Amino acid sequence: MQTLRVALAQINTTIGDLDGNVAKIRDYAGRARDAGADIVAFPELTITGYPPEDLLLRPRFIEDSVRALDQAVDTCRGLTAVVGYVELEAADIYNAAAIIHDGKIIETYRKQHLPNYGVFDEMRYFRSDVECPVFTVAGIGVGVNICEDIWYAGDPTRSQAVAGAQVIVNINGSPFHAGKRDFREQMIAGRARDYGVAVCYANQVGGQDELVFDGGSMIIGPDGELVARAKQFEEDLLIADIALDDVLRAHLHDPRQRQEQLDEEDAREVRHFHVSDAPASADRPAIEARIEPGLSHEAEVY
Repeated sequence: MQTLRVALAQINTTIGDLDGNVAKIRDYAGRARDAGADIVAFPELTITGYPPEDLLLRPRFIEDSVRALDQAVDTCRGLTAVVGYVELEAADIYNAAAIIHDGKIIETYRKQHLPNYGVFDEMRYFRSDVECPVFTVAGIGVGVNICEDIWYAGDPTRSQAVAGAQVIVNINGSPFHAGKRDFREQMIAGRARDYGVAVCYANQVGGQDELVFDGGSMIIGPDGELVARAKQFEEDLLIADIALDDVLRAHLHDPRQRQEQLDEEDAREVRHFHVSDAPASADRPAIEARIEPGLSHEAEVY
């Protein structure tokens, strides 16, 4: 059976502590590599910490964060990594994810849906994009997107799935409120079922001013069932093997997937990037998926 071993690095980044955040990337990428992971995903804006807010108005901060990304790239060897950062292009900045393989940036994904409600004001800082790249990692089609992108039905997830992505990696800075864990899981399960893909949802933990991030990173199978779940309110490295037979079975049993393929003219043009053909580790024992128990309502709030 063909599998993709995914590691979700649920870390507590510190806003502005570029060196400290890079050190966490080095640590968790090393642990994922030692576990034979094909791909490790870090939270949204890993390099700067999330949300950096008005620090993004300082050119020196942006320039320093780009240099910090270069340091992080060099530590991600022997596997593929998805690292959130601020991309600078001309006079614009993007909330972006670098797709790194063996110490080199293969391509960048730019966030499409910028939240501008409640505690979010990303339109104040970032420009959005429309590209929906798909990456071949260990021979498997993988789509990468960022936080709010998965909360909307349709693109980018739809176009990535239509173009051959079997796994979606979504990196997040999703803050906590009472009942958020259950709401997230139901939403992710819906996206997975709609597009017949496994969804790997990497969230951060920790506090930033009035915001609390609760982690609860998860992997949901194409049938909408929970495959693995990380701890809440603690740093964690969640590792699981995704069985690609399950993804194929979901496609065969769901005629909506074939209809999506026929309706491609409504989907965006997708660029494909070749990252790797074979698993990161040829000789690795299977990993039993870990599902951490969810906290009670009272415990979550406390």
